[in-house]
Amino acid sequence: MRSAPPSIVFIAPGPLETQTGGYAYDRRMVQGLRDRGWLVDVRELDGSFPHPRLETLNQAARVLETIADDTTVVIDGLAFGAMPDEVERAASRLRVVGLIHLPLSAEVGLEPDVARRLKASERRAIAAASIVIATGKTTRAFLVSDGVPATQIAVVEPGTDRAPFSRGSGAGPLQLLCVATLNQGKGHDMLFDAMAAISHLEWQLTCAGSLDRDPPTVQRLCEQLRAKGLASRVALVGALDGAALADCYDKADLFVLATRQETYCMAVAEALAHGLPVISTMTGAIPELVGDRAGVLVPVGDLPAFTAALARVLSDDTLRASLAGGARRVRGRLPTWNDAVDNMAKTLETVAR
Repeated sequence: MRSAPPSIVFIAPGPLETQTGGYAYDRRMVQGLRDRGWLVDVRELDGSFPHPRLETLNQAARVLETIADDTTVVIDGLAFGAMPDEVERAASRLRVVGLIHLPLSAEVGLEPDVARRLKASERRAIAAASIVIATGKTTRAFLVSDGVPATQIAVVEPGTDRAPFSRGSGAGPLQLLCVATLNQGKGHDMLFDAMAAISHLEWQLTCAGSLDRDPPTVQRLCEQLRAKGLASRVALVGALDGAALADCYDKADLFVLATRQETYCMAVAEALAHGLPVISTMTGAIPELVGDRAGVLVPVGDLPAFTAALARVLSDDTLRASLAGGARRVRGRLPTWNDAVDNMAKTLETVAR
């Protein structure tokens, strides 16, 4: 008799098609497991997490109540840590797995009392879970420092797709690309300050990333661009996917990201997969991904160093070509999404056993 295929329920904190790195990770895992024969039932919650309304929590409770006993349930961390009551009730009969991209309390820009409340909430949910899966080693370190037993944490890092090498801009200004949701954590304000300081050089910057997740930050950034006279040289094109994003990578000469905090950084990995040199900051897995030959990295928040790195790389064709060569060599060592899904499958099989 053939055994039943493995199955899970995956709970997303909003539409799974949302264009952010976290949701992209979730989509790839869901599809990858399905491609391996897993039955993956996706349940989408209201998108108000991590500050859910009462009706959102009631919806989450109803969803969990409909799931059969002994089922493995993976809950994305944006919802998981914000619904500890619901997780605790479900854990008595379900195998609950928290999928944590970044601890809720570690989000950049939180008021201290909000961070404390989120940390307490998330710790309760973690204590009730069978295990938690961290999507990067930095997340694992955050959790361990907060007292979560290392034995309760598995790390399943993202993968990358094998992509064609970027052809670049050819003639004309150098084309810079930044791929990141416009929010406080991604450091667009520092990036724009740095670009203003090198406005005498020939460049154009395209920023691909959601403009809807943090409207106050987006408004401030637009005002900053106007005040610094950069509105005509910096394009905020919103969230892109598929062919549109691939076209941005193909036309780019350099990838730039002044991020303040990452747990992995799928965008930097994707840039390297296209053979693009990277100027970014030392956070998450970025130092491990880029190394010392595929880009220039500076300390988080160091505007003078970031500006100097930009000026040096944009002004030196030989250096830029050398870094591009380093990126092409790194490209072949990047883990694939097939590797990542295999790791996820093994982890969830362990939970089921």
